[in-house]
Amino acid sequence: MIWKNWSGTVECRPRTMEMPASEDEVIALVRRAGREGCSLRVAGSGHSFAPLCATDGLLLSLDNLQGLAGADPAACEATIWAGSKISGLGEPLRAVGLGLENQGDIDYQALAGAISTGTHGTGLRFGSLSSCVTALRLVLASGEAITVSRESDPELLRAAQVSIGALGVITQITMRLLPAYRLHERTWVVSADEAMEQLDSLITGNEHFEFFWLPEHDAAVMKALNSTLDEPTHTPPPPVAPPGRLERYIRPERVDWSYRIYPSERIHKFVEMEYAVPLASGPDCFRELRSMMRAEHPRALWAVEYRTQQGDDIFLSPVYQRDSVTISIHEAADRPYQAFFAAAEAIFRNHDGRPHWGKLHSYGARELSRLYPMWDRFQAVRERLDPAGMFLNPHLRHVLIDG
Repeated sequence: MIWKNWSGTVECRPRTMEMPASEDEVIALVRRAGREGCSLRVAGSGHSFAPLCATDGLLLSLDNLQGLAGADPAACEATIWAGSKISGLGEPLRAVGLGLENQGDIDYQALAGAISTGTHGTGLRFGSLSSCVTALRLVLASGEAITVSRESDPELLRAAQVSIGALGVITQITMRLLPAYRLHERTWVVSADEAMEQLDSLITGNEHFEFFWLPEHDAAVMKALNSTLDEPTHTPPPPVAPPGRLERYIRPERVDWSYRIYPSERIHKFVEMEYAVPLASGPDCFRELRSMMRAEHPRALWAVEYRTQQGDDIFLSPVYQRDSVTISIHEAADRPYQAFFAAAEAIFRNHDGRPHWGKLHSYGARELSRLYPMWDRFQAVRERLDPAGMFLNPHLRHVLIDG
């Protein structure tokens, strides 16, 4: 059999693919992989552009482990099965009066995959989805299933919150949430220069702010989201337009429940690179990227996304101990992107950028170890839990050990 990721740019031929329907079945499959001496990886929605899931061993899908396992509205917490798609959580969480603290503008991902790669939204008051994790159920290489929390093992939780699947199989995730809330969305267009002039006030003056720079127009589509008590409005969906077209990004002002406002529809398949740079470096990094694209890669017309993120204390988080700007570049999945991405990556490197674990980058372990102060502590946890490397594949060996 052949497994492919969402964009079609990563494929592998696993020995077998299994879809366990319970934690007990996950345990049995992990033990089987141990007896057979094969690697084991877990695939969510395949929305990582890096080959995180690729394996010639055992590939698990957690699609049968979805939904709420329990909720505590009074404590604003819920325990969620790891295979749950973010897009499927809004309604059941609202039914118990809760909502995710923040989301990105793609909600196709499985929750465990989003957690494991540090996936995030925008806003300096908010961290990644990983930062909202208060406890995990984790099946280790030994076949033992454990609950990890700040109370039981804070060191292990800080390693497991962003682990790119290298510590074990996550089966359940307990998350800190908010009471269900509505958002007001406003989008508008300014020139790229105007966007940079207004940037600081817009970041500090909105709960969630981002912009998409469209190289073809040298214009920035600005997007601000703020919580509101207003009733939901009913507006028609935005027109479907090719990437880079202004009308693709502009919506009428609207109010709705948070989980309906955060995501954007993505029809065209693409590849993506994203780096988190220190907050103060964001504007200069963007300006250099803009100049490079206009001068050297004028055919790179997909939007560049500019967001902010609150720092955290997670060992392998790209925003470890620093508030950050995250800048994402894109190209169509069927177009050459390598030269453009390499030129952009050189700029990100010069600004002390840390790559998003699920997106394209060229870093190996030696370079990454210098970017993460808690690198050795993460490695000590990994070596203790998976000494034989059951949960590694060639890509993870490159980024964690040999690269």
